[in-house]
Amino acid sequence: MTDPRVVVLAGGLSHEREVSLRSGRRVAEALRSAGVDVTVHDVDADLVPALEALRPDLVWPLLHGASGEDGSVRDVVQLLGLRLLGTGPRSSRVAWSKPIGKTVAARAGLVTPEFVTLPQSLFRELGAGRVLDTIAERLGLPVVVKPSKGGSALGVSLVTTPEELPRAMVECFSYSDTALVERAVAGVEVAASVVDLGEGPVALPPVEIVAEGPYDYDARYNPGRVEYFTPARLDPAVLDEVGRVAVAAHRALGLARLSRADLIVDDAGVVHFLEVNVAPGMTETSLFPQSAEAAGYNLGDLYRSLVRASLAARPTGLEPVRG
Repeated sequence: MTDPRVVVLAGGLSHEREVSLRSGRRVAEALRSAGVDVTVHDVDADLVPALEALRPDLVWPLLHGASGEDGSVRDVVQLLGLRLLGTGPRSSRVAWSKPIGKTVAARAGLVTPEFVTLPQSLFRELGAGRVLDTIAERLGLPVVVKPSKGGSALGVSLVTTPEELPRAMVECFSYSDTALVERAVAGVEVAASVVDLGEGPVALPPVEIVAEGPYDYDARYNPGRVEYFTPARLDPAVLDEVGRVAVAAHRALGLARLSRADLIVDDAGVVHFLEVNVAPGMTETSLFPQSAEAAGYNLGDLYRSLVRASLAARPTGLEPVRG
């Protein structure tokens, strides 16, 4: 097979634009080091004509946030008759919604914290005070409040007292019109990445995350506040279970090529599924590259293998439009 021509999509207009641009640059550099012909393109009014002119062999969306992970840009790529690296649009839409993703995972037998999903309009209709009181009474405290869609911990708050709950909801609604409120689980926070090079999904060594303060946007993308351990400092049997859960979530949600599951391991060794990412970050502080390197992969070689596996496989999601 001759070296394929790849277009990496990075940027967009979401709150996570800068992270996406950094991910795109890092992946493009790694692919070039492996001899792949790669172009990076933003998601703007020039994208469709650019893709029509370039006609790349493969498009790799490294977009974080809305449009990038909700399947819409992936739909457009396939409407142009082009191949995608990664999860197709239908499964992306399922994984993009945290409540739906958690429901699918639970139906597949995975453990996930109890949660409720509350649109902002409901508070106007029912009155915020009573709804918030009911959340505290039913789920108990602490709880985690997060946008039902989105990433990079934007709009996420840990609530330990009833007085903190109103402010957490306001912060959440600044990023989404629907909040997911889930019971907080104490334990070890781990990120478990999965890669499929053509022989089925395989778990990479999970990353243990130890943050000084909340593991928020600043901590994730600015070195100094977080210490990472790869593989996570867990018993071998628990490490195996973490990998099993990540692969099971990948399969249950119909994901392709790569993903990253965010998990909590409690004191009893139970692995709790929180959410999954179809376009995990690829920056210098991101978790997927850390897992890949801990598994012994050269990133350029791994990314090139992902490209080749994607081209060799049947297209995922909607079938491309044939010219």
